Amino acid sequence: MPGICASLCADIAAFQRTLRPLASLQEHAAVLNALVHRFANRNKYGPHQQALPERYLMRPLRLVHVTTVGQSLRFLTGQLRFMQQQGFEVTAVSSPDDHLQTFCKSEGIRFHPVALKRAITPLKDLVSLRSLVNYFRHLKPDIVHAHTPKGGLLGMLAARLARVPVRIYHIHGLPLVTARGFRRILLKNTERIAIRNATRALCVSRSVAGVAVSEHLCGDNGIGVLGHGSINGVESASRFNPRTLSHTTRAEIRGRFGIQEEAPVIGFVGRLVRDKGIVELAEAWHLLRNRFPALHLLIVGEFECRDSVPAAVRESLLVDTRVHWVGADWNTPPLYAAMDVVVLPTYREGFPTVPLEAAAMELPVVATRVPGCVDAVVDGVTGVLVPPGDACSLVAALAAYIESAPLRASHGRAARERVKEYFQPSTMWALVLREYQHQLVRAGYSLELHAPDSSKHTVDSSLFAA
Repeated sequence: MPGICASLCADIAAFQRTLRPLASLQEHAAVLNALVHRFANRNKYGPHQQALPERYLMRPLRLVHVTTVGQSLRFLTGQLRFMQQQGFEVTAVSSPDDHLQTFCKSEGIRFHPVALKRAITPLKDLVSLRSLVNYFRHLKPDIVHAHTPKGGLLGMLAARLARVPVRIYHIHGLPLVTARGFRRILLKNTERIAIRNATRALCVSRSVAGVAVSEHLCGDNGIGVLGHGSINGVESASRFNPRTLSHTTRAEIRGRFGIQEEAPVIGFVGRLVRDKGIVELAEAWHLLRNRFPALHLLIVGEFECRDSVPAAVRESLLVDTRVHWVGADWNTPPLYAAMDVVVLPTYREGFPTVPLEAAAMELPVVATRVPGCVDAVVDGVTGVLVPPGDACSLVAALAAYIESAPLRASHGRAARERVKEYFQPSTMWALVLREYQHQLVRAGYSLELHAPDSSKHTVDSSLFAA
């Protein structure tokens, strides 16, 4: 323990030495000195409300979204283009990769690459922090909206150091839920720092917000959830709608994998990592395949090195002729059309999008009773919730759907109706826009000068292009 304390003290000292050169600029000296004092003594920083600088008043509003990796931005598809249409100048900041540039081009927004690492890399993180601070000072954004743990930590610290008026940290999930020991302590304090350097903390689900409160992560402003949760909703009118697909789509996808039309198919969509419950899925599959000789498993996603699945589990699935691998194909509506039930045996979530997509496609979902999933699936109505890590319960729930087409149809219809009522993207975007306006007013802006044109508050169906 003394060694750990000494290491932490050394890290704080290194952090101070890295930030102090930035304080040479008179405009930021007070903010930086306060931040250094806070990290060393854990004292609370003062109120964020300040007189709005002159430079913010006579130009369009600038909105910056920060994520660790570009691929995470796809969860905001359509939303950023919508904000651009409302009069914001929108920029995405993330690690430089093909996902970042491609996404920003499709949304019609700007992008700025900054090297951000998912892993804990103190020296590289400090370099990334300085890059973000310098960029925010140059751009002078009105709102920084950060996502993912590392994006939230560095994005909120940098935005505060650069004196960005509105700083929003959006919690998509809490990795600390499944962490243990010192790693859990580190993750918990990372979330605390991100939240307490934000002017507003949001969460994608009520259940995860409850975890954040119980873990004492929140500052004085608490934590908000927009609507019924989720980050972007699901477009159920055209894209995720079984009636917009060709009547031959199901047969074509099944034919591609040699699956008979009448055969039952379980589907999994997501990252193939231990945290997603792949070990339990494999165990349940081996029991189910013996019980139902015609059953198939369709897996959409790729194995990842971080939190990797045990080699034996991976190999047992790869060699099975009734397990079919799609890879990272995110044009999922035709794939959902080939499934009969979707499974998500995850250990933790924020607000999983896959259950909403499956629901919009009139598919029941078997998921685990963990924060996030309990917001996405109504147990016994739109699907079934089972205990995490329990392969036997997973088998029982999936078997009930395999054996009963009427049950699948009933829960599938209820699931689609729920998505249509509560999780439309246009509803989510309006809630995000209203949150931005509210936070801008709190920061001293006049909406008479800055409010986006309300006549533009309609949603173009082209925003939902796959």
